[in-house]
Amino acid sequence: MRLDKFLKISRIIKRRTIANEACDAGKVTVNSKVAKASVNVAIGDIIEVTFGNSVQKVQVTGLSEHVRKDEAAGMYKIIDDVK
Repeated sequence: MRLDKFLKISRIIKRRTIANEACDAGKVTVNSKVAKASVNVAIGDIIEVTFGNSVQKVQVTGLSEHVRKDEAAGMYKIIDDVK
C-alpha cells in the first residue's frame, strides 16, 4: 500500500493531499529514511511523521483498503509521541 494512502486510511493524517504534501516536504520517514508518497508500506515498518514541533512514531501492524473509523487505530501501534 502507498504511504500517502496508509496515512489517510489509518487517520494519522486526515486527507491524502495533505499526506502527499507532508511527504514532499520531507516530514515523513519510513524506517529512518525520508519517504516519498509513493513508497510501499509493509507490516512492521516504522513511520515517523513530524507535525510542527511534535513527532509521532508508529509501527504498521495491519494493512487494509477500507477501514471504519473505530478500527483505524488498529492499523498501527504508537511507539513514540514527542510533543
